[in-house]
Amino acid sequence: MTRIDAKFAELQAAGKKAFVAYVMAGDPDYDTSLEVVKGLPGAGVDIIELGLPFTDPMADGPTIQLAGQRALEAGMTLQRTLDMAAEFRKTDDSTPIVLMGYYNPIYNRGVDKFLTDAKAAGIDGLIVVDLPPEEDDELCMPAQKAGLNFIRLATPTTDDKRLPKVLTNTSGFVYYVSITGITGAAAAEAADVGPEVTRIKSATDLPIVVGFGIRTPEASRDIASVADGCVVGSAIVAKLGEGDSPAQVLSFVKGLADGAHSA
Repeated sequence: MTRIDAKFAELQAAGKKAFVAYVMAGDPDYDTSLEVVKGLPGAGVDIIELGLPFTDPMADGPTIQLAGQRALEAGMTLQRTLDMAAEFRKTDDSTPIVLMGYYNPIYNRGVDKFLTDAKAAGIDGLIVVDLPPEEDDELCMPAQKAGLNFIRLATPTTDDKRLPKVLTNTSGFVYYVSITGITGAAAAEAADVGPEVTRIKSATDLPIVVGFGIRTPEASRDIASVADGCVVGSAIVAKLGEGDSPAQVLSFVKGLADGAHSA
């Protein structure tokens, strides 16, 4: 059982939903980023998604692209990202960390070396957005053997024919990215997400966590109410991009976490 599995079991036993927060490692610099990451559990974050800066983040929007650029310009690397996780682990051995990014830096390091180093640093799971299920032998299967969860993304375009392939070899949780292009009330968004979560749940026992452009405690609550939890990334990253202090960022995160936990 990984820290991720243990966390979801703990939340389920308490009747609570998960709140997952994404931050880009090294944004705007190593020390500030580490201070924020260390403060996330105290702000109510159940699982930390740690972004791995990359020069060509093709699946990310402008907010996270800019965060990656700031981190790279400040000298962030894959090694320093693992160093940050290891530093976090000195004072927190229970909060799961999911490393989220692209395959190129991992490939350049070498899969076996990367997995050994990631495990040693205290990484619990991976989300590698540019490796489809057809490439499972490349990283997914070695990661599972090394004791790391490999978390897959599902979207509204993941139809019933594709879904079983996406779920094969996935572990930890399923990250449902609901991108409909529709803005509006959180309730309407939750109404769109609910049936999709139900559809995915009919095909897996894994928890379903939803990322859905969540920017307010109310949206956090509404989305978490129809899933096993919610994830917020860009709204948090934007605060760092605007120059908010770690204390201000963590205060914002606490509001979002409180929303999810009230679902």
